[in-house]
Amino acid sequence: MATYTPMIKQYLQVKADYQDAFLFFRLGDFYEMFFEDALKASQELEITLTSREGGGEERIPMCGVPYHAAPNYIEQLINRGYKVAICEQTEDPKTAKGVVKREVVQLITPGTVMEGHGLLEKENNFIATVTVFSNNQYGFACSDLSTGESRATLIKGSMDELINELSISGAKEVVIESTLPPEIQQKLKERSILAFSIEDNSDVNENFSALFSELDEEALITTTSRLFHYLYRTQKRSLDHLQKVTVYQVQQYMKIDYFSKRNLELTETIRSTAKKGTLLWLLDETMTAMGGRMLKQWINRPLIDKTDIGRRQELVQLFVGQFFERQELREKLKEVYDLERLAGRVAFGNLNPRDLMQLKRSLLQVPVLKDILVNLDHNEAKRMAERLDPCEEAADLLETAIVDHPPISVKEGNIIRDGYDHQLDQYRDASRNGKTWIAMLEREEREKTGIKSLKVGYNRVFGYYIEVTRANLHLLQEGRYERKQTLSNAERFITPELKEKEELILAAEEKSIELEYQLFTGIRETIKEYIPRLQALAKALSELDVLLGFAELSEQRHYARPVFSPDRKIHLKDGRHPVVEKVMDAQEYVPNDCYMDKDREILLITGPNMSGKSTYMRQIALTAIMAQIGCFVPADEAELPIFDQVFTRIGAADDLVSGQSTFMVEMLEARNAIMNASGDSLILFDEIGRGTSTYDGMALAQAMIEYIHNKIGAKTLFSTHYHELTTLEKDLRKLKNVHVSAVEQNGKVVFLHKIREGAADKSYGIHVAQLAELPQELIERAAEILQILEQTDNQSSDVHDLKNGLNTIRPSAEENLQARETAAAAQLSFFDEEPGQPKNNKASKKEKQILEQLSELEILDMTPLQAMNMLYDLQKKLRK
Repeated sequence: MATYTPMIKQYLQVKADYQDAFLFFRLGDFYEMFFEDALKASQELEITLTSREGGGEERIPMCGVPYHAAPNYIEQLINRGYKVAICEQTEDPKTAKGVVKREVVQLITPGTVMEGHGLLEKENNFIATVTVFSNNQYGFACSDLSTGESRATLIKGSMDELINELSISGAKEVVIESTLPPEIQQKLKERSILAFSIEDNSDVNENFSALFSELDEEALITTTSRLFHYLYRTQKRSLDHLQKVTVYQVQQYMKIDYFSKRNLELTETIRSTAKKGTLLWLLDETMTAMGGRMLKQWINRPLIDKTDIGRRQELVQLFVGQFFERQELREKLKEVYDLERLAGRVAFGNLNPRDLMQLKRSLLQVPVLKDILVNLDHNEAKRMAERLDPCEEAADLLETAIVDHPPISVKEGNIIRDGYDHQLDQYRDASRNGKTWIAMLEREEREKTGIKSLKVGYNRVFGYYIEVTRANLHLLQEGRYERKQTLSNAERFITPELKEKEELILAAEEKSIELEYQLFTGIRETIKEYIPRLQALAKALSELDVLLGFAELSEQRHYARPVFSPDRKIHLKDGRHPVVEKVMDAQEYVPNDCYMDKDREILLITGPNMSGKSTYMRQIALTAIMAQIGCFVPADEAELPIFDQVFTRIGAADDLVSGQSTFMVEMLEARNAIMNASGDSLILFDEIGRGTSTYDGMALAQAMIEYIHNKIGAKTLFSTHYHELTTLEKDLRKLKNVHVSAVEQNGKVVFLHKIREGAADKSYGIHVAQLAELPQELIERAAEILQILEQTDNQSSDVHDLKNGLNTIRPSAEENLQARETAAAAQLSFFDEEPGQPKNNKASKKEKQILEQLSELEILDMTPLQAMNMLYDLQKKLRK
C-alpha cells in the first residue's frame, strides 16, 4: 500500500471493512469504484471501465456513476443480491488538510432497502434472523425497515418448521450467527435467501431495548438483538420508526406449510411466480399500499380464533349492505398515501417536501372516514372509528407550514408558506423587492441611454449585469459603467447602484434558502414525534381497507358468509373455485357441492384427467382459507370447521436445487402432512403414487389412506386413477367414493365437471390423448394395447390380486414360480386362434419355446409397459 497515492490508500482502508460489498467512493460529483469492484460493476451495470494512476507501477481499474443517478445503479445491484456501501465526504474540502475525510454512511442490502423501484408498494421487505438453541428450539425474528414492523417467535420442533416460517415471511435477507449449522445454511441457499454472517452481540443496545417490552424470553431477546444490531450497524442513523417487537405463536394461526402455499398458489403462481392467477390477485381490492401488504399477511396467516374471525365478518357483512357508504369510504382511501413508509422516511431522514404534502393529504381524509363509520350506527364500525386518529396537530402544522405544490429538493427553497416565519418573510421581501428594483433599473437605463436593446441579466458566475451590444457602446456615459465581461458581440457592465442591490438580493436569497432548510428539518423533527400515532393509524386504515375490499368482492361475485361448525362438518352448496371462476369470466363455471361429517372423513375422488378433480380439491382449501381470514366464500351456502392446518400434495415438480425427483418431493410432502396433521386439519392428496410402478404406487396410496383413516382422522380429499382403491369403501367406514362425471359421445369424452356419488367406471385416458390431438395411429395402437391388457387382467389370477385390497405380502420363490406357470397358461388360452373351438392340449415346439420364455420371466419385477411389450412380442411369434 506504501506505493499508492493517499486517496487510494484511503479507499483501500475503507474497503477493508466492506469486502463483501461494492464501495461507492464519493469523488466530487461521482461515486467511483476501483480494482475488483470496478471490473465487476462495469459488467453488472454495463458502464465504461477506465483506469487511473494510483501511485504504483500499473494503472488501477476504475469506473463510476454520477451521484444524482446513483440510486438507479444501486437498485440494479441490490436486485441482483449484492450489497452497496455508500462512502461520503464527511468534512468540508475547503477546510480539509490533505485528503478529505471519508467514511461509509450507509450499507444498503436486499433486506434494508428504504426506497426505489425495487421496493414494491404492496410488498413487505423483511430482513430476518434465526438462532439455534438446544432441545430443538429455534428463535426467529424479522423486521421491515421500510415500515418499522418487527415480529418474533420461538419455534419448537424440527428445522423444517423454522425454514417454513422463514419462507412464509418472504424475507429477502437473513442475518445468521457465525456458528449456524451448515445444514440450515444449505436450506437457506435452496430457498434462494441471501445469508450474511454476523458475530453475536451479548449486550442489548439501549437504543432499542424499549422495543423488547413484549419479549419475556431470553431466547427471543437474543435473536431479535442480533437483528437490530445489524440494522443499526449498517444504517448508521436514527431508526426511531422501529415498532415494538410483536411476539406471536405459530399455533395462533392456521398453519400452511411452504409446499401447500405454493401448490394452492396463494400469493404466486407455480409456473411463473406471478401474482396474477393467485388468491391474492383475486382478493386484492385494496385502495392503499398498506392495505395490500396487510392482505398478503392475512392470507399467509389465517385466523383460528372464532371470535376474531367473527369480528371481521361482522364488518364485511355491514359494508356489503351499505353500498353508498362503502363507495365513499373507498374513494377517501384512494387519497391516503403509504403512512407506514412515510413514517419510516421521517425517521430515516430522507423525507422530502412532497412526502410531507402526501402526509397532510392523508391525514385530512381521516375525519371524513371517522364520520362515515360513526354514522353507520354499528358497534364494530364505531370501534373501528375510535382507532382512526386524525393527528390534528400534525395536520395543522403541515397545512400552515408547507405550500400546496412544493418541489422535491429540500435545498432549493419555495417549501415554506408565507407568514409561517417572520425572518423568512423579511428575506423574501428583500429578494422580491430587489427583483422589482432590477426591472425598474432596466427601464430607466433604456430611457437614459436611448438603447432599446439594453437588458439587465443574471448568471451564477458573474451575478447581475447590464448588457449592451457593441453597436450601441458609444451611447453609454463614460465613467459610470464598469466593464464586467466581454462577449463576441456585446459587453456587460455593472454600476455602483446595481452592485449594492446585487449584494442585498443575493444575500437575501441565500439566507432565505438556508433558513427554509432549517425550518423544514425542524418540521420533520416535530413530525417524528407523531410516528407511533401514525403507525397505529396506518394499521387501522389498512384493516378498514382490506375489509372494504372483501365486501366489494363478496357483493360483486355473490359470495356467502360462512358459518363455523362445532362438529367439524363441511357443507358447501354450489361451491366454486374463486380464481378459476374469475379467470373464466363470462364462461359458465360449474359449481359443486361438498358434504363431509364425522361419518364422511375421507372422499376418494376418481374420474378422468382434465375433468376437474384437482380444481375441486383446491376450491375446498381456498374456501377454508378465505373463511378464516374473514372474507365471504364462493358458494351459495357454506358451513365449515375451523382448520388448524392445511396440507396439499397437488401437481408434480422436481426440486432441482436439492436434487430430488418428482416422486421424492411427493413422498416428502406426503410425509409432512401425515406426521403433522391432526384431527382438525385438512389434507388434499392428488394422484399419490404416480412416480413409481403401478403396484408400489397403489400400495403406498392405500397405506396412506388407511393411516389417515385410522390414526389421524383429518378431513381428507384423495384423488386417484387407481380404480382398485375404490373397494376400500367397504372396509373403511369413514371413506366415501365420489367421482367427476363424464360421458362418451361418438367415441369422444365430454367432461361434465360435476361431482357425483360413487366411483368412476373408467379413466378415459386415451380419450384425453385424443383431445390433445396425438397422431391417430398412436391413438388406435393405444386402444388396441388397452384392450389386450384389460382382457389379460380379467383372465389372469396373479398372486398380487390388487382388487382384494393389497393385503398380501410378497410371495416366496415357490409361489412366484407357481404364479408364473398359472399366468403362462392363462396367456396361452387367451391366444387360442378360434375361441369356442375344441382346444388342442398338445403344445407345438414353438408353443413350448414360448412357454419356456414365459416361465423365465420375472413378471412381478416388470413395469406394466415392459410386460405389455413382452406380451405383444410373444403374440406375434405365436401368430406367425
